[in-house]
Amino acid sequence: MSDDKVIAFNTPENMDALQEVLKQGARKLLEQAIEAELADLLERHTNLVTADGKRAVVRNGYLPERTIQTGLGDISVKVPKVRDRSKKGVKFNSELVPPYLKRTKAVEEFLPWLYLRGISTGDFSEALQHLLGKDAPGLSAATISRLKQGWESDYQAWQKRDLSKKRYAYIWADGVYSHVRQDDRLCLLVIIGSDERGQKELLALTDGYRESAASWEDVLNDLMGRGLQTAPKLAVGDGALGFWKALSKLWPTTNQQRCWVHKSANVLEKLPKSVQPKVKEALHNIWQAETREAALKSFDQCVKRFELKYPKAMECLNKDKDSMLAFYDYPAEHWPHIRTTNPIESVFATVRLRTDRTKNCGSRGTTLAMAFKLMESAQKRWRRLRGYKMLADVIVGVKFINGIKQKSDQKQKAA
Repeated sequence: MSDDKVIAFNTPENMDALQEVLKQGARKLLEQAIEAELADLLERHTNLVTADGKRAVVRNGYLPERTIQTGLGDISVKVPKVRDRSKKGVKFNSELVPPYLKRTKAVEEFLPWLYLRGISTGDFSEALQHLLGKDAPGLSAATISRLKQGWESDYQAWQKRDLSKKRYAYIWADGVYSHVRQDDRLCLLVIIGSDERGQKELLALTDGYRESAASWEDVLNDLMGRGLQTAPKLAVGDGALGFWKALSKLWPTTNQQRCWVHKSANVLEKLPKSVQPKVKEALHNIWQAETREAALKSFDQCVKRFELKYPKAMECLNKDKDSMLAFYDYPAEHWPHIRTTNPIESVFATVRLRTDRTKNCGSRGTTLAMAFKLMESAQKRWRRLRGYKMLADVIVGVKFINGIKQKSDQKQKAA
């Protein structure tokens, strides 16, 4: 670049002024987005009225102002509150700015996140202009299009990678719905694996039908076709997945662990709210028990205590009894990792479809590419499994009882 084309951009005076403009734009964008979230909540509860016919769920001021760390510096945020005069427990929790959020996402995550929340790529430029100012460089539709095409190419290359040298001790599977409408039942099918070094990585990401065994068979066959021949020792997922039929057919030696987060939610939704805290505590006593025997005892106590009044909830609990306690056959250090599908849940928590209303009809290729980039960015922050050195024992089939490695197996291995 010649000297006459160099712009004097980063002088202290220019940077200070620009920084303030950017922060104001970011604050404005956040305010508008949070207000849209609140409007959606209020609209969904218009049917709740007081005895005198007035709306029961109404605005009620703001929470105390707080700051979020961004690449632009600290930005002030005020999140609205609602008042529920029907006493149904309606609260407003912003998904954009949840209580625990202290810093924003990188651009590599921000754009895919916007898309999966229902904002079309055609609206990216406008959203970023609100954030960065209308005269900021690199915000043209062509730039966004090139970025999207690059991500789609990255996803296609990743889909073809060789897996012949890979071995996974554990895998987590789930079907994730986003705000992007392609088909009423179509969702993202996601599998994360943990290798023998305890490193978690995205193993599969495609679209399909959550409850369809055929969709999940296609996923597993694709992995095997690219060289993954060693079946994982344990798979973790929701009991409603068609994944389990596919797994039993293609990897019959893989043990099955039902996700306790999904199971607890399924049980609790079949109960009155007044009873939920008691049952939640009883469920906690099951999966937090130190031994399988203690867990089974707590399990039976829970069923006996609540099945007379709440048979559907206890029937749901009983449905996957054995597979809910499979984690006891693996190292105790691994239990926090293998009791739930949290590695997947944590990435997609804010893009799951929570209502029947969607904002964007997206293309298949773009949706998959955006989800891939979101997962790829999140993967950089995934921590290695605790007790990862024990994975070598898990892979070769060493026996664990209640999380403890058995001495007989140690002796046989030494012999």
